[in-house]
Amino acid sequence: VQLQASGGGLVQEGGSLRLSCVISGSLSDIRAVAWHRQAPGKQEELVARISLRMGGPTYAESVKGRFTISNDNTKNTVYLEMTNLRPEDTALYRCAAQLWGRSNYDRWGQGTQVTVSS
Repeated sequence: VQLQASGGGLVQEGGSLRLSCVISGSLSDIRAVAWHRQAPGKQEELVARISLRMGGPTYAESVKGRFTISNDNTKNTVYLEMTNLRPEDTALYRCAAQLWGRSNYDRWGQGTQVTVSS
């Protein structure tokens, strides 16, 4: 399983972006996919998570109501729709897969930078 993230960029406060995570390999090996972010000098944060088989998405409190995670299994892609962006959303965003039988996310994409200007 390999993941590739894209869609980041520079946007003004209040703007929107959609990140994409394209997955190579068998989706049946994957329990869940999550978006994580890390800003300079800050701890990594799990932003949103989606199970590929059952269960609803979950979000960090900091993004609830503004971000939406979704998956399109026909395209092997997980999306993160980000609206009403704030300067504090500026970070390197990475998607990661949790395989069945594993407790951690052990497949990571390379990351895409999101910068929100005020």
